[in-house]
Amino acid sequence: MSTSDKLGMRVRTYRKKLGLTVDELAKNAGLDAALVHNIEEGETYPAIGVLVRLSRALGQRLGTFMDDQFQEDPLIVRREDRKEETLPHRGSGPDNYHYLPLGKGKTDRHMEPFYIKIEPSETKELSSHEGEEFIIVVSGEVRLTYGQNTFQLRAGDSMYYNSVVPHHVGAIGGAPAAIYAVIYIPA
Repeated sequence: MSTSDKLGMRVRTYRKKLGLTVDELAKNAGLDAALVHNIEEGETYPAIGVLVRLSRALGQRLGTFMDDQFQEDPLIVRREDRKEETLPHRGSGPDNYHYLPLGKGKTDRHMEPFYIKIEPSETKELSSHEGEEFIIVVSGEVRLTYGQNTFQLRAGDSMYYNSVVPHHVGAIGGAPAAIYAVIYIPA
């Protein structure tokens, strides 16, 4: 069973436990019903912002939909053991973000840590969701568009911002970039 199938099955299970239709869940999450249907069918692996909306609408924490199994503390993820989950950043957009979750298995977490590889792209769709993000640039250069402002960051630079403000992080200079990102979503 693929990661998309597992996630879709979890969303469907929690939706049905609440007695919601796909349309009702989509409305509660502020999403298109076709997108929710595609997620449940395993046809689309949603972006973080979409997962946040779904988890909130279903009364679950984000990790409920991202975890495969429980790990006892401390959770240690060795570099060579990181598993990439490539997904479009906005649920149906470009696949230039490659997410490697670093907290999978820690069931009581309140943050979502990632190592993210960003490929250069001309696409610059802004996203927003509840919570905060902290990002450290590991390699390459990135541009943070935050509301009406734009910032350029290089390896070693960091950014911490309220993710309700529309934002976009993209690689610049025609080369890939890599970042560590920690996303906090209030319970």
